Amino acid sequence: MSANDYVKYVTQQIVKYMDTPKEARKQQREERKNVETTSTFYSNRWFGVLPFSLKLMMNKRKK
Repeated sequence: MSANDYVKYVTQQIVKYMDTPKEARKQQREERKNVETTSTFYSNRWFGVLPFSLKLMMNKRKK
């Protein structure tokens, strides 16, 4: 990716951001916050799928 392509991409993203209404941006921000606060998000983000698979195995054994 050349520098010109990168500048073009960043410019497009900024224009897209500025064209969206303020309320829509605020709502998107709130939705992202709600999704990111789940515990599965953090375990997958920091440690990958391994904790999730171990959790599934432990739950399966308990049943």
